[in-house]
Amino acid sequence: MSASDENGSPGAGDKTEQAPSEHLNIKVTDNNNEVFFKIKRTTNLKKLMDAFCERQGKAPNSVRFLFDGSRVQPTDSPDTLDMQDGDTLEVHQEQIGGG
Repeated sequence: MSASDENGSPGAGDKTEQAPSEHLNIKVTDNNNEVFFKIKRTTNLKKLMDAFCERQGKAPNSVRFLFDGSRVQPTDSPDTLDMQDGDTLEVHQEQIGGG
């Protein structure tokens, strides 16, 4: 038995390719619902935020999105936040002052 095939020549297997893909799968959760989005690294997260709100019947200004505890801006992208494939955005009800 020869193990030389396993240690293979360049291009022998797909697993050797470590270049990040152009798209990421991002999970968005508000503790009740989980929605998965596949977006480009350079896409503004506003698209994802609007789509989530639309699916859940929430007004975009009634919720806030957090990544690693920091508020996500609509102009942020996975690249600017250094997001990885499979990362999660948390959705929280926006605290609105009563009056």
